[in-house]
Amino acid sequence: MRRRLGALLNGADRARLRALLRRPAPGPLRIFTPTGLMDVLREGPAPLERGGAAGDGPLRIGIVVPWFREGSGGHGTIANLVRGLETRGHRCELYVLDDEGRHAGRSAEQVARSFASFFGPLAAQVHFGLGDWTGADVAVATGWQTVPAVLRLPGAAARAYLVQDHEPDFHGASAEREWAAWTYRQGLRHIAASHWLDRLLRERYGSAGSAFDLAVDHERYAPPAGGERRRGDLVAFYARPSTPRRATALGLLALGELRRRRPAVEIALFGESREIATSFAARRLGVLDGPALARLYGEATCGMVLSLTNPSLVPLEMLACGLPVVDVASDSMRGEFGPDGPIALAEPDPLALADALERLLDDPDARARRSAAGLAMVAGRTWAAAAAQVEAGLRAAVGEAWPQVARRAAVDGTD
Repeated sequence: MRRRLGALLNGADRARLRALLRRPAPGPLRIFTPTGLMDVLREGPAPLERGGAAGDGPLRIGIVVPWFREGSGGHGTIANLVRGLETRGHRCELYVLDDEGRHAGRSAEQVARSFASFFGPLAAQVHFGLGDWTGADVAVATGWQTVPAVLRLPGAAARAYLVQDHEPDFHGASAEREWAAWTYRQGLRHIAASHWLDRLLRERYGSAGSAFDLAVDHERYAPPAGGERRRGDLVAFYARPSTPRRATALGLLALGELRRRRPAVEIALFGESREIATSFAARRLGVLDGPALARLYGEATCGMVLSLTNPSLVPLEMLACGLPVVDVASDSMRGEFGPDGPIALAEPDPLALADALERLLDDPDARARRSAAGLAMVAGRTWAAAAAQVEAGLRAAVGEAWPQVARRAAVDGTD
């Protein structure tokens, strides 16, 4: 059979067939589980240590982040907050915890260079793994996957949890969904990336904490210069199917309906490294850096972002460029921006979204009003202000930890 098949193939095809037949059988499927989970379940969190900067002194902040890729908004937010905290005098160190093996085969130096390339330079050292951990005034968990490891880290005077989204919603019915919800019940003081998310964590999980406002780099994202004219027929859509909560399929249906109604409208897709197949002609721009995003937001007539969980950074950056935005009327968007705020909210239905886009395309005055309202709303949203809010949350975590350490010392007779 193999000889008969080989006779039908040319030389190159035969070589590929031989290589395929020689390929070793794949090994067993590896199931990744969170580092430290079983240790926490068996033994509980590691004891907090004496220390922690008193008053308004600088903090040593150890931040544990999950694996990353280019274009990750969550890691970009962490990098911006770290720069803000460094400006405020704090010493930060980042630790990349890669339970899923996404950075396998790469050195610590390569991982650190990639982080700086994707999210900008930091004074903070970026470590690959937790082997270099030497303690901190406050150890900070970020993604849910990092919480068990942070709970087990030694030499921490306090712990906190930077929560950027309701992560159980990232998963269907699964162990991952259950573990993500579990993390909110572990007594870590949360610092949530919206007031809506802060309320959800308090009401659903009994978690205590505070909120910070997602921010904008106003030096990069600003309205077009006076001589530049915005187009009247271009819709920019944040199409990122690798992030399911951005509802790319829903947005593509809405844009297909918009194109059916208005064949001359131009559509630009951005945010995904892979090319996205569509039923209509579109500019596929891929993952854009900050300057390219600002140019797109300055050229487009209106933008569309779909936020099924916590709001994205993208609509804020669009608003900072004076671009009117359509988003979905999710609980988070209504709770954070109001039903009649600067962002045009529509029900999660392709026709409703197409209607909202069409209204903006048809009405220059409505676009101007939305643009002005958006600029006013984001004017005070700076990363310096966000870092100050996060700093307050970290100091609260340190302040709450001191009584725990004092009580333990009294019981142990070490006070």
